[in-house]
Amino acid sequence: MKQEDTRQKILDKALELFSARGYDSVSVDEIAKAVGIKAPSLYNHFSGKQSIFDAIVESTAARYEVDTDKINIHVQNADRDIPVFTKITEDALFEKVRQIFEYSLRNETVSRFRRMMTIEQFRSPKLAALYSKRYVDRIIEYHSDIFRALIACGEICAEDPNALALMYVAPVVTLIGVCDRQPEREKECLEKLRTHVRLFFRMVHGGVSKTGEQPRTGRTKDGFFALPAAQKRGCGFCKVQYLRISRSFAPNVGRNVL
Repeated sequence: MKQEDTRQKILDKALELFSARGYDSVSVDEIAKAVGIKAPSLYNHFSGKQSIFDAIVESTAARYEVDTDKINIHVQNADRDIPVFTKITEDALFEKVRQIFEYSLRNETVSRFRRMMTIEQFRSPKLAALYSKRYVDRIIEYHSDIFRALIACGEICAEDPNALALMYVAPVVTLIGVCDRQPEREKECLEKLRTHVRLFFRMVHGGVSKTGEQPRTGRTKDGFFALPAAQKRGCGFCKVQYLRISRSFAPNVGRNVL
């Protein structure tokens, strides 16, 4: 077996074991056995278990960027994606979200890495910070930058872009978590994802028409919900639709329930 092949197999088998049992529960000897080599041979490629873990983090991040580049999603650089989202339709937006959703679930390396980090976030403050950065902070920042640009050019209602990002991303992350725990619910989660994207799209387009003019109350010819002019600032429609989105996932959101 070639040196580079052995190194990659060590990373693959270590990730498989870490994602199933956690970092602390797996020994170097067990990784070597899974690869089909002796432990001393493993040290020809890595100095120890921590260096294997670090290499997994680095290689998975690189693979994610390469794979998502193929579907025009660049979490590391929102500026590249702003033109795509500026005139995007409801159906095209769902298709983009569906692609990244299915990739996150079905790509074995990405799925195992997420499961490993879900376990390891509780092992140390360093890993907890890494988990937050990778699965929360950078995703929110990416979408905030896109929403900020769309607001600036009059494409969507003028609300806090960080709040919009949270509203948009949270259900997606929740549904991925459901599928991680119960893979048999993927079809159900995809339908919920479609509903979420549809409601969110119509919510953020509720205060501004495609021409940038304030339409009358009701539906525009493009199918968007329109606001009366008095609601253009503050976009009260967004707040009402947010409750509708929330209730589609949790029926008691917004109600006084003990």
